[in-house]
Amino acid sequence: MFRINENYLQLNESYLFSAIARREEKFSALHPEANIIRLGIGDVTLPLPPSVIKAMHKAVDEMAEKETFRGYGPDQGYGFLREKIAEIDFRQRGTDISPDEIFVGDGSKSDTGNITDILGEDNIIAITDPVYPVYLDSNVMRLGNSSKIMLLSCGEKNGFLPEMPSQRPDVIYLCYPNNPTGTVMNRTQLKQWVDYALENKSLILFDAAYEAFIRDREIPRSIYEIEGAKKCAIEFRSFSKNAGFTGVRCSYTVAPKALAARTAAGGEVLLNSLWNRRQSTKFNGAPYIVQRAAEAVYSPEGQQEVGEMVAYYMRNAEMIREGLTQKQWTFFGGENSPYIWLKCPGGMDSWTFFDRLLEERHIVGTPGVGFGSKGEGYFRLTAFNSHDKTAEAVKRIKGWEL
Repeated sequence: MFRINENYLQLNESYLFSAIARREEKFSALHPEANIIRLGIGDVTLPLPPSVIKAMHKAVDEMAEKETFRGYGPDQGYGFLREKIAEIDFRQRGTDISPDEIFVGDGSKSDTGNITDILGEDNIIAITDPVYPVYLDSNVMRLGNSSKIMLLSCGEKNGFLPEMPSQRPDVIYLCYPNNPTGTVMNRTQLKQWVDYALENKSLILFDAAYEAFIRDREIPRSIYEIEGAKKCAIEFRSFSKNAGFTGVRCSYTVAPKALAARTAAGGEVLLNSLWNRRQSTKFNGAPYIVQRAAEAVYSPEGQQEVGEMVAYYMRNAEMIREGLTQKQWTFFGGENSPYIWLKCPGGMDSWTFFDRLLEERHIVGTPGVGFGSKGEGYFRLTAFNSHDKTAEAVKRIKGWEL
């Protein structure tokens, strides 16, 4: 009989957000009158920016004409989008990234999971705990729960930032601004990791999906702002949260040409070439219509609209922070990130707090333990709902007698 990849059996029975959805559905079935406010999953609520909609309509019309119809596009992404990304996201901010180092994808979740395809099975993988589940799960799918996966504890005492590992890892996952804790790394802290990776010949996989939410100019928005990072890091970015593309799906990965690795035979190979080969084989490119929509994000109108969207969500984060401060609850994040990391009051565990918040306040959040064992006793709230619903949720929490 055929065999399966038994590493999948080592995963949790269901994905974190699927488990949350089931509990919410069960509660709703028993209490159909409840007005549930969702501050859990990081989906956005504002519609796409007008400039993006306009670009999509134009692209749809092009697809209706023989002269302008497009089928398969370049596996790496259309040049018009890659050039805009290189110019506006990097060169205008003082970082030299070229269009052929940029690969357009259909979401950072896909890209951060798929990047494992080009990594050897003998690598020691360092992943922060707590962490966005896809980093850990995609490596468990590939390696199983083996000693090759190293968890870096991120606790309250160290500001939810990982400490330098005592054992050298080959690959290091970093996500800043962080999901789920909402914390950030300043320039000095990020430089320490880049220097460590260069010295130890390690690879950093840097998830910058939330860089648009950074307000402090001293916080780097790209790892490539740090000298030497192009020799040790791959960066992932997404249009999902800043431009509302969660239902449209578009992202990009930066694989610098200066980033090389050694083969077992002692040769050198560029990771840019490996990722290009992987994408050419397993991915047919993001749709033309979607890439034209992403291009519109970089227009003057698009930049203004996206800035307003980000400001809208950050105002929600501010409301949550103000409410929790008045409640005298301990929390982190929400200043340069759309996530607020709440310490469960009264010493409750994460799922107990989830159930009570849902049952007594009709609010859904995300149990911290779902992001790893070090997330136990914490809870993630997001700023992606509307102003009205966020304000109502804060009101409910402030009036909650635990």
